[in-house]
Amino acid sequence: QVQLVESGGGPAQAGGSLRLSCAASGRTFSTYAVAWFRQAPGKEREFVAAISWSGGNTYYANSVKGRFTISRDYAKKTVYLQMNSLEPEDTAVYYCAADRTYASGTYLSTASIYDYWGQGTQVTVSS
Repeated sequence: QVQLVESGGGPAQAGGSLRLSCAASGRTFSTYAVAWFRQAPGKEREFVAAISWSGGNTYYANSVKGRFTISRDYAKKTVYLQMNSLEPEDTAVYYCAADRTYASGTYLSTASIYDYWGQGTQVTVSS
């Protein structure tokens, strides 16, 4: 079992930065791939970024590529999403999700593969 708790959301100005954290419980978290998804009001949940269990592979949605960076700290059992050059279109509730898989590639952008989800953290970007 893995429990995920997101933090770091809040208000931001366009062009600004935020860093989201996804803290996990569970001894085997190092074998989990982790992803960030987001859902804006009235829109479907969408993939943002993912990192493989080894940390050696990362994947991004085209809309955030070059602006967002996903990383993980195994000692702290935490995955981060560094968000730079924020845009109003980034406003959403951000969720982290984890799946015990050694897979990599675009497979990790599929929401249905993730067994564990956090409660979400709100990010609001104003222009």
